[in-house]
Formats: sequence, structure tokens, C-alpha cells
Amino acid sequence: MSFMEQFTALMPVNVVINILDVLFVWFVIYKLITLIKGTKAVQLLKGIFVIIIAKVITDFFGMNTLGWLLDQVINFGLLAIIIIFQPEIRRALEQIGRGKLFSRSTMQLEEEQERLLQAMSKSVSYMAKRRIGALISIERETGLTEYIETGIPLHANITSELMINIFIPNTPLHDGAVILQKDKIASAGCYLPLSESPFISKELGTRHRAAIGLSEVTDAITIVVSEETGAVSLTSNGDLHRDLSMEEFEAHLKRLWFLPTSEQVTSSKWLWRGKQNG
Repeated sequence: MSFMEQFTALMPVNVVINILDVLFVWFVIYKLITLIKGTKAVQLLKGIFVIIIAKVITDFFGMNTLGWLLDQVINFGLLAIIIIFQPEIRRALEQIGRGKLFSRSTMQLEEEQERLLQAMSKSVSYMAKRRIGALISIERETGLTEYIETGIPLHANITSELMINIFIPNTPLHDGAVILQKDKIASAGCYLPLSESPFISKELGTRHRAAIGLSEVTDAITIVVSEETGAVSLTSNGDLHRDLSMEEFEAHLKRLWFLPTSEQVTSSKWLWRGKQNG
């Protein structure tokens, strides 16, 4: 008797179906959370939880008037959710239509990662050679929505041509940071928090201080191209890598952007790194 036959004999079919049902529901919930992570929907979802908790408390203490008001809110909640979460619902339906909601093949994922890496490398190399100042932040686990909202929304595909054009001097979007979400340019001209650390070198300008400041409060990757020297730097998780060659830049970016967080080695202090140190 095979293992599956023994397992089926020991466990009734309805129990197996119930387990699969629960696992499927949890998987759908997980995919929905990843879909809305870093968007305004997260804050709205917190508001819904507050209403539910308030309803439980009013029922427990017998607060009839407040309970009646919450009942009205909950009764019309489904319609409100459809209206409030309309962008997220539309995006989920579009992904279902493209077959991208649940997974993509490894080959497709690798091709997309290589395309993004080449686009970033090409644009950074172009700007470094011409000393075009740039500040680019890449969202990872911590949502950057509050910083995205300070800029001009783009929601555009990541291409080297667009990245270069944004930072051309004297154009409307060249001041501030560009923030990337997944495979999109979410916003340009964004304001990032400036670090107030007294240990930052005086030779570093506002772009570097902003990159370090964002790294102090989130796990984002931030790329800096110096307007004065054309030097390329990168910050992430408390590390500042300075004066990187393009080969070093690509290696750092690939490791930080595409490897799981658990596989990345991070430091709890600033690592001031120049070419002379390797």
C-alpha cells in the first residue's frame, strides 16, 4: 500500500478537504496582503480592524447607541470597501487576467530581474559619466508610501531612458528622489528624510544625507550619483558603500534587490567604503 493510500485510509476524505480548504484560504489571504502592502489600503485595513474591535467592545458593555451606529457602518461596509479599494481590486483582476496573481515561472522572474538590473546599470553609468546628480530609492519590505506621496506619481515602467530623462538638470522632476516599487517607477521628485547623524563625512552632500536618512528608518536600497564627482554610492540597512565601480555597483544591487532578506549579510554600523578599501 502506497503512502497516499495509507494516509487516505487513516484520515477521512472530508478532513483532507477541510485542511486543503483552510490552506487555500490562507494562501489567498497571503497573496492579498502582498498585493496591498505599501499602499494606502493597508491603513484603511487597519481602520476596518478598529471598527470590528469597537463593535465587539460595544456588544460586551451593552452600549446600544454606539452599537447601532457601528451596525450601520458594518451593514454598508461591503459597498464602502468596493469603492475604497477600487484601485487594488482592479489591479488584482488585471493580474488574474494576465495569469500573474499566484506565480511566475523561474525563467520569467530571472528575465525580469535581469532587465531591471540592466536598466538601472545603464542609467546610473550614463549619469555618472556626465556627472548628472541622481537619487533613486527601491522599496523592499518596508512600504515607502508616505514618501511616494510627497512626489509626482508616475507609475511607469522602469527603463534607462526614462530614468536618465528624469534627472536631466533644469527639468521639472530632477530635484528630489525617484522611488521604485517592484517593477515600476512609482513617483519622482520625492522628499526623503535627512539623517542627523554626526558621524557622516562633511564631504557628503544632501543626496547622501537623504539616502542615509531613509536607510535609518526603512530597509530600502538607495542609489546616489554625485553631481560634483560622478561617484556612485549605495545605501541599505545601515551600510553606505561609496565610490563603487560599475561592476561593484551591479553586484551590490543584485544581491540587495533580488536576494531574500534572510540571505543578506547586514551590519549594525555604517560601513564607509571607498575603492582603496576594495
